[in-house]
Amino acid sequence: MNSEAISAIIAKHATLKTSKAKLEAMEAGTYVVHRSWGFGQIKEYDESDMKLVIDFKGKKSHRMDPAFCVTSMEVLPAKHILARKETEPKVVKALIEDDPMQLVIDTLSAYPNKAATAIELEIVLTQVIGEEKFKRWFSSVKKQLVKDPRIGVPAKKTDCYIVRAEPVSAESEIMEEFTNTRSARRRISLAEDLLAASIKEESKASLSKVLNGITEAVRDSNQLDAAERLYGAFVRDELAKILGHENSSANPSQTDLIKEVRGLTAIAEKIPVHFQSRFLDLVKETHPLEWREIVFALLKTSQGKFTTECINFLMENGQADELAAALKRWKTEQNLRAPVLLWVIKNRHSKKFSKLLNDLVTPRLLGAIFFAIDYEALKSAGTRRIPLGEVLSDDPDLISDLLSTADTETARDLANSLLLNQGFEELTKKSLLARFIKLFPSLQSLVSSDAGTKDEQFLVSRESYEHKRTEYEEIVSKRIPDNSKAISIAREHGDLKENSEFKMAKQDQSVLMGQKAQLERDLARARITDFSEASTDAVSVGTIVDLRDVASGKAVRYSVLGAWDSDPDKHILAYKTPLGQAIMGKKIGEHVKLKIGATNHEYQIAGIVRYNDSKKG
Repeated sequence: MNSEAISAIIAKHATLKTSKAKLEAMEAGTYVVHRSWGFGQIKEYDESDMKLVIDFKGKKSHRMDPAFCVTSMEVLPAKHILARKETEPKVVKALIEDDPMQLVIDTLSAYPNKAATAIELEIVLTQVIGEEKFKRWFSSVKKQLVKDPRIGVPAKKTDCYIVRAEPVSAESEIMEEFTNTRSARRRISLAEDLLAASIKEESKASLSKVLNGITEAVRDSNQLDAAERLYGAFVRDELAKILGHENSSANPSQTDLIKEVRGLTAIAEKIPVHFQSRFLDLVKETHPLEWREIVFALLKTSQGKFTTECINFLMENGQADELAAALKRWKTEQNLRAPVLLWVIKNRHSKKFSKLLNDLVTPRLLGAIFFAIDYEALKSAGTRRIPLGEVLSDDPDLISDLLSTADTETARDLANSLLLNQGFEELTKKSLLARFIKLFPSLQSLVSSDAGTKDEQFLVSRESYEHKRTEYEEIVSKRIPDNSKAISIAREHGDLKENSEFKMAKQDQSVLMGQKAQLERDLARARITDFSEASTDAVSVGTIVDLRDVASGKAVRYSVLGAWDSDPDKHILAYKTPLGQAIMGKKIGEHVKLKIGATNHEYQIAGIVRYNDSKKG
């Protein structure tokens, strides 16, 4: 844009006077990044309608108001790595493949003070490398960055990578920070960085005090929990090995720290991912007679990557048949927890594990999945995402794989379990039910049955009703009006077909109107109760139930309240939940089989009192 064009824009939008320099930078040929449209290049400025013409990826000749671009678009300098990827593709490709450290330095050099947060750096480099290759590429590069004296590496993701004015060796930087901190945790982390920095021979003599500091921290610090102390001992011993020190008598030893079997599960939950394999080796070395039972117990309660490590460890140590038998047994007992179920789902087509999983992928496994999802929903009261539920929704072949050997009645039972499950929103249930119906068309009747009960009323407490009402009022009186204003402002920028801000605001409007309609339906069906009508003749809404475990004699108490009242931490069950439904209508002395956590129990109804009476007491 020339000076006359910029003056005309500022005359029309007086508030842009302070943004004159940015408007001047919006020249033809300049590369830009828009917060909605991403990376692009300015092709020209059309003075007739005062619009920039920008080519974005997949969107050529996109016309945008410069006044709007001032706040929504970053103009890249010619030296910026994203611009250079277009102007010097061969040079940038060579940097990616042959000199990644220089690529990072060039990327940082485009920022003020040659510094950028880890998040900023990763966002830009992802675009340079490509999403598919970036994770593996940057995983390797980060190890080199720690060793490069030209680059300062942050301890936290919110801190900055920086190009140093003077190169500093990794050992010197770590030594200085190690000397300046008394935190046991930080010292262990710094010693770990030292191991990653490939210690030079000439530096080893001066690093003895680091080893002494780590030894002292592991032995004496009261800041460390059991997992941190064990990992600190591992780092201590690795550093001693590299420095050529005899460290066999260092206390406590790694073996000493895992002698107590009872604490191993808690330790396993907290150790770093890269230490998990070594941890399992330690378990076997320390407990040569009972390591199998220990590792199976760890697997049963494992999470994330540790689940995979346990399974691989058992397979590598000749326990494949025992593992297959254990997984089948846990499935039958409904003791398969969500992380193990996730592993089974993700590896069900793996050739490596085919023998292990062939007999496991059955309709019964889908029942176990539904139970785990329902249990997670009850435990989190609907406030936490449930990964197992997300995988079930996102994997289009999973339900058909699990139902491949099912008959119609089995499929119907599982579909009913889905409809009662608290871990899915209604739209997700419908989507999953459609997959059932595609395999078993006769299940279409479930949809009709579900539709026929839409107007059925349900009981809610005054408090939970008011909470829903407040949520409704917030949407109607604030969020929808705010959205309408956003639509109006976006419309002023013209050309609605090409206006991303207008499209996003309209999408938000659709979501808000859907939430409003759902809340209106829920509020219309709700019947408020103060639980005064509760009867103690049998378990009903508004009663407190004492359940006695038939096997152990131990008692557990639940309050059975309204449809929106679930609070697992306080042992409050909504009567619509599977657990609530299981005990509804039961009388004192009757038995009921329930699953609490991962264990089957048979309970006897030992007592029923009115919830309101207990509050008076």
